[in-house]
Amino acid sequence: MFTMDTWQYFVHRYMHQNKFLYCHVHSQHHRLVVTYAIGALYNHPLEGLLLDTFGGAISFLVSGMTARTAVVFFCFAVIKTVDDHCGLWLPGNIFHIFFQNNTAYHDIHHQLQGTKYNYSQPFFSIWDRLLGTYMPYTLVKRPEGGFEARLKKD
Repeated sequence: MFTMDTWQYFVHRYMHQNKFLYCHVHSQHHRLVVTYAIGALYNHPLEGLLLDTFGGAISFLVSGMTARTAVVFFCFAVIKTVDDHCGLWLPGNIFHIFFQNNTAYHDIHHQLQGTKYNYSQPFFSIWDRLLGTYMPYTLVKRPEGGFEARLKKD
């Protein structure tokens, strides 16, 4: 998890900071201002290769996990990523209980004011917190039901 998070944080952040990569590659994913589950995998093929394929291969090689463990781990990572993009704060969601990097955390990243924050994915928020790219948020109950993630006001 640590290896995957480290790889994805730095490549993801670089894709935001490099104007060429953002414009021609990563911006495809950020067309989703309002997140939805399958949008987790809506990205440019080069982004999929750099973030997911290389990140997965490096995680697999560094950790020394078996093929069986890798299947379970990568299935878990995909399910977690899809949940992070689902846009729903569901009661009892186990991912929200065990991970601070969750649906609301990633919703902030997809909001226009949050695109320079909350780069961490898919598991922990440690790199954002250590490197000053963490954007705190609050959950606000919507009158029509559900919750909305909003930037926390100082």
